Amino acid sequence: MIKTVLITGCSTGLGNTTARKFAHEGWNVVATMRKPDHSLTAEYPERIFVTELDVTNIASISSAIEAGIERFGQIDAVVNNAGVSILSVLETTPMNAIRGVFETNVFGTINVIQAITPYFRGQDGGTIVNITSNLGFTSNPLLTIYTATKHAIEGLSESLAYELESQNISVKLVEPGAMRTTSFASNTMSASQDASFPQSYKPYFDHMMQSMMNYPFDNADENQVADQIYAAVSDESDQLRFLAGPDAEETARLRWTTSEETYMTTIRELMGQTAWRNRQEN
Repeated sequence: MIKTVLITGCSTGLGNTTARKFAHEGWNVVATMRKPDHSLTAEYPERIFVTELDVTNIASISSAIEAGIERFGQIDAVVNNAGVSILSVLETTPMNAIRGVFETNVFGTINVIQAITPYFRGQDGGTIVNITSNLGFTSNPLLTIYTATKHAIEGLSESLAYELESQNISVKLVEPGAMRTTSFASNTMSASQDASFPQSYKPYFDHMMQSMMNYPFDNADENQVADQIYAAVSDESDQLRFLAGPDAEETARLRWTTSEETYMTTIRELMGQTAWRNRQEN
């Protein structure tokens, strides 16, 4: 029987690429987005079904799941890809903006998991893949809120992997590195244009923005990330984390195979923090 995956956040970027990846591999795809764009079905009209889903709206999630089951008969996997970010200084980031990022990245993911789990339990199995980031196990200044949400999903997913194993439901994490070519990245960067912060932060903000522009790693290719998502959904082992991108692989190595001192020193150098310190001292 042909398997079916439901993917959130498929309008552009990684979600769109992942939907086409699964269809190419012979899966049925319930490609969901807040504002349905049916052009995604053009290449695989029999395999891809586009429907509305807003992860912050529980009724919308339930409707999308029901529509997907009605179209393809069942759902075997869910990929929680929908996410938002913000580039800002925490001190002056409005709480409504912070809550908005958490509503989508954390509570939205939980909403989808809570909606699909009874269905998976009823059919005696399923797979949930949560897309985080290498910022789910490391950190970056000016992306403090986004980093916090991804750390939250990392902890949630690892705990949930044990919990749902009792129900024959598998939980996986895919941790991409920076994908600055995607619309997600460009939207994040554009948010900095409206950033509000005390004037004393401006030299630091400008320095770190320049460091981001001179990022020492190649971009994570969204096709490579889609391949890892497909590998995670298909995996039958106990592997939880699937890295994607050169910076994700390097930061994972530093985080998990070196001392805390080596990790902190190297990360400071990679992201430009050491250069900032030296600049202030000279």
